[in-house]
Amino acid sequence: MPSNAKSTKKAAPKKAAPKKTVVKKAARPKVSSKGRTAPPKKATPVKAAAKKASKSSKIATKSTHKTVAKKSTALSAAQKELAAKKAAAAKAKLAAATKASKEREARAKAVAKEKAAAAKAKALANARAKKEREAKAKALAKEREVQRKAREKAATEAKKQREIENKRKAIEAEKARKQREIERRNLEELRRQERRDAEERKRQEALERKMHSKPYGDDPAFLEELRVLLLETRDATNAQIVVAESEANEMLVDRERLEYDDEDGSSVASDIQRDQLKDFASSLRLKVDEIDVALARIDDGSYGRCDECYEPISKPRLLAQLPVFTCVSCRASV
Repeated sequence: MPSNAKSTKKAAPKKAAPKKTVVKKAARPKVSSKGRTAPPKKATPVKAAAKKASKSSKIATKSTHKTVAKKSTALSAAQKELAAKKAAAAKAKLAAATKASKEREARAKAVAKEKAAAAKAKALANARAKKEREAKAKALAKEREVQRKAREKAATEAKKQREIENKRKAIEAEKARKQREIERRNLEELRRQERRDAEERKRQEALERKMHSKPYGDDPAFLEELRVLLLETRDATNAQIVVAESEANEMLVDRERLEYDDEDGSSVASDIQRDQLKDFASSLRLKVDEIDVALARIDDGSYGRCDECYEPISKPRLLAQLPVFTCVSCRASV
């Protein structure tokens, strides 16, 4: 018995060291860059099932180890072997459960990753769509701005064109007004010119009548009296001409016959007197010519008319000066 007890003591299996239960620390909530605490992510159903299975397997493993440890001292070698087989089976089962749990976790991670990728793709698509909407809105706003500017430019051009047209119309109206004013002035000037021409024709006609007038044609006795006086004056003037010419000729003969002393200037004085006599004779001949003209005018009845103003010369002047061809006023203005 003692040997059996000793062998039993020796054959007693070692107590399996209890496996440390790894307790995962609760994930700390992530803090965003803005300082706000991000809410913890909700566990998916797959992850929850995997955690539950792992927990149950760990509990079963612990209970199995406790049972084996209690009964190991009283078991025999066969029982120990059976216990070892059971432990191996439990270990295999635990490994399988762990493997299944890991697979479930991997699948859950893959699903989560796919979902994250899908969410990311969706976010990118939303961001792209938002950018496209913003770009479209910006392009639409730009197009509206371009259209607004085009409308404003068209309105400005139309206003400018209207101003140019109004200015052109105003200029044309001013030109038409000036043209009408010029035509009116030309018409007035034409009428004034016609009046002046009419007055000038009247004046010329009156002048022609005066030029061909016979102021004393209705007084033949007075004309006959003037004729007698003019004839007497012409005879007297001819006699003066003969006397002056004879005296001048005598002075010339005396100068040739006598010897004058040139030192006392007597010859020069004689020449001057002879020239004066000749000039006097010439003026008398002109007077004779004027008397002949006056006699001719008496014949046609025009004597007594002023040669400047064609007005009648007064009778006293005609009787006082023989002959006379201008009135007192015209003579004074010469």
